[in-house]
Amino acid sequence: MESVSVGILSVLPPFIAIALALVTKEVIFSLVLGILSGAAIYSFTIGGGIVGIFTTTVDLTIAKVADGDNAAMILFLALLGALVALITRAGGSKAYGAWASRKIKTQRSASLVTALLGLLIFIDDYFNCLTVGTVMRPVTDRHGISREKLAYFIDATAAPVCIIAPISSWAASVISYYPTETGITGMQAFVSAIPMNLYAILTLLMVVYLGARVKGDFGPMRRAQLRVEQSGVADSLHKPEGQDAAADLKTADSGRVFDLIIPVVFLVLFSVLAMLWYGGYWEPLEDGGRKTLFAAFGDTAAGYALALGAFGALFVAFLQFVPRKLISFKDFFESVNQGIKSMVGAIVILTLAWTISGVCRDLLETGRYVAGVVEAASLPVALIPAIMFAVAAALSFATGTAWGTFGILIPITINICDIVAPHLSIIALSSVMAGSVFGDHCSPISDTTILSSTGAQCNHIDHVSTQIPYALTVAAACFVGYIVAGFVAPLGFAISVLVTLPVSVVLLLIALVLLPKVLKNHD
Repeated sequence: MESVSVGILSVLPPFIAIALALVTKEVIFSLVLGILSGAAIYSFTIGGGIVGIFTTTVDLTIAKVADGDNAAMILFLALLGALVALITRAGGSKAYGAWASRKIKTQRSASLVTALLGLLIFIDDYFNCLTVGTVMRPVTDRHGISREKLAYFIDATAAPVCIIAPISSWAASVISYYPTETGITGMQAFVSAIPMNLYAILTLLMVVYLGARVKGDFGPMRRAQLRVEQSGVADSLHKPEGQDAAADLKTADSGRVFDLIIPVVFLVLFSVLAMLWYGGYWEPLEDGGRKTLFAAFGDTAAGYALALGAFGALFVAFLQFVPRKLISFKDFFESVNQGIKSMVGAIVILTLAWTISGVCRDLLETGRYVAGVVEAASLPVALIPAIMFAVAAALSFATGTAWGTFGILIPITINICDIVAPHLSIIALSSVMAGSVFGDHCSPISDTTILSSTGAQCNHIDHVSTQIPYALTVAAACFVGYIVAGFVAPLGFAISVLVTLPVSVVLLLIALVLLPKVLKNHD
């Protein structure tokens, strides 16, 4: 299907989907309506008529599901659901929860351990979302941390960690879009931009702050925490998609802590090795050498690697559970079936999110329209970083993809700066990355947002509505920070960092101290 240019109408489908999702709390209905609206605009533009609306929708959805990386991610989700169900059935989650409750004795320590684990898993955001949720959910449940807050911790330590880690799939994405004619390599630019990636740095600071300060929540998240404190149940306000499928699993009483730890460790090990394998780490180069670790991670197929890692972990679980008679042969495959069913809701939402992203990117040229508006605008030089942060945030939020936003805005931003303000190149690059991560972090149609709610077993819209005020708080401090950065940039990059970063941090801390007090009366 050839793309068409429809101007401002290109932003209508994501607007419909996001607005309806937040108002109705029905994410599947909202995504379907957003997709159909985009398909209608496309069909009537090319003369396809009413029938074309539905053929376009079906063709695009099939194309997204059939895409190799997307199909691999669906397989990974299904296998991970099976693995979680098996660990639960074998009693591993129950035993781990009991052990962790003896070692982790306070809500504060449970929050900080969750944040720390999220910081440690920086290779890939998908892997981060689902692994942290699987490991920490029994612990946070026992210590009265709502599923909404767990989902926030997961989401806030996924993309924000990956975007400042040089060895990660996100770093490879940024580098691949960086123009080669600028005089420095993409890797050099990425590393230089880390200190000014305000959204990532401030988000991680906020996670640690909220973990350490138990009563620091505000807005919808505070209400979620109050609900858990009053009811004693950590579940999200609304039932997570697909929860019923795994609700009837029986749990063995003879499970041990290592019945959770060993499958998860092998999941991590197999996934990392598979990433290196698909990235060609062990394949000899023409000169007889081998790829660097970073190059292998950059060239890998993350979805394929995660699916292979999950399959290997399932094989380990079979050898670990069945011979010890924790699970019978029949129960093993029944648990696999139930685990896959538990992921159906997440898979449906993820498929629809991919489809509406395809409507915006592949059919209606939403990104190209926004980029054209940016290029045509007469931007005050000092405001370029702040403006690019806002544009990247809006585009990423609307399309649900940070990587797609990188591909659209990084070349444009660098070219603009090379012409009118070379001293702003790295700062503007940082602002694009920061804005893209912000939009991706809180967009209802972002895959990492969906996977975070899946990992926490939290209703998707409950996760979105509770974390948006937190993400906006950080984004506001970042926006002011990039305004400051634009004006002090002529003094040198080092001076800009030394001024901008403390200003942004102070603004965030002031907001985190004042907002719980100001909004307390609205609970």
